[in-house]
Amino acid sequence: MKRLLMLTLLLVLVSGVALFAAEEESLVIAVPWAGAELEAFLPVLRAFTDETGIEVTAITLRAEDLAVFLPAQFAAGITVADVIFMWGWFIEEKARAGHVLPITGVIDPADFLIGALDPMTIDDQLYGIAYTGKVKPGFWYRRSFFEEHGLAEPATWEEFVALLEEIAQIPGIVAPIASGNGVGWPLSDIAEHFLIAFGGPELHKALIAGEIAWTDPIVEAIFADRLVPLLEAGHFGEPTEWTMAKALWWGNDYGLFNMGSWLTGMVEDPEDLGVFALPGTEGIVFGIDYAFIPAYTQRPAAAKELINFLATRGQVIQVGEGGHLATYIQVPLEAYPPVDAMVAGLLVDMVALPDLDDTIGGAFQLAFWDQLKFLWVAPEMLPEVLEILEEKAQ
Repeated sequence: MKRLLMLTLLLVLVSGVALFAAEEESLVIAVPWAGAELEAFLPVLRAFTDETGIEVTAITLRAEDLAVFLPAQFAAGITVADVIFMWGWFIEEKARAGHVLPITGVIDPADFLIGALDPMTIDDQLYGIAYTGKVKPGFWYRRSFFEEHGLAEPATWEEFVALLEEIAQIPGIVAPIASGNGVGWPLSDIAEHFLIAFGGPELHKALIAGEIAWTDPIVEAIFADRLVPLLEAGHFGEPTEWTMAKALWWGNDYGLFNMGSWLTGMVEDPEDLGVFALPGTEGIVFGIDYAFIPAYTQRPAAAKELINFLATRGQVIQVGEGGHLATYIQVPLEAYPPVDAMVAGLLVDMVALPDLDDTIGGAFQLAFWDQLKFLWVAPEMLPEVLEILEEKAQ
């Protein structure tokens, strides 16, 4: 009830912003970012305004909140913003229902990474753009921390476990690995990384396609033999809001932090960053931020200008801010900060994979988040957790 009231008040506020924008012939864009991430995005909007004269107001609306109230808005023929960043599966679903403005011809699909626009394409019509993407490579560490304590990246699972045990003995360490949390993400990214590392890209794809059950012995063994023992040994810290967890990890309260590549734009000294995947990992999640224009925008022409700018020239600006990888293939390598060139190198010889819970979406995604939060505090409940996930995956 409290969450519903907060969303209602938020809708009243942002609806007022949208009305003001319409009257002033400007645009409203709903983005998932806040804090440092939002600050890194605003230069893109300023450049668009400088080029076109069109003012843009950014409002922060998380995808999980948009999923609650956008269907009701669309049913009423209204929209909270002219351009909205949202999950790919949600955009496809609403496009099929007629709630998304087609943008075929606004951008050239040949200018983007192969497959990047597939979720936005229905019957040869384009309904959204692929903005920048972020990889989720595994475990980040501070090079200075590793050098100070004589630590090294592990080459085997046994070395990984030994590394955690070594970190746990360092004075002042709360736990070897920080557990970033929010709605259940990014705990989901940690679980997904283990599934890819020990089940391979094919298992990851099969889980997304529903071709293998979450209760399958192969899946259960990955959790039971790899992740759960680390939880029981106290190698993961207590779930903590992820930006706070990031600050604690950067302050050396934790040795490792599993996070996406946007981390490079959120730390004081990116050159102090190192990262490794679990030994033997052959796939890497390449999560793309998708955006669309609701069919109910009052300024479709201006919204299409913004969409075009975001998909193309905006990506050049965005990657320069750090923490993003372009889906627009015309972005030159020199546009990237040095640390992001390192991140881009992580894609070499790796199978690029979609984000598991974002791709499946719906009730499963919410259950995945909730059940992992539960697993973190009650690892002995693994069988029950997997049964619930399988039920929600149907």
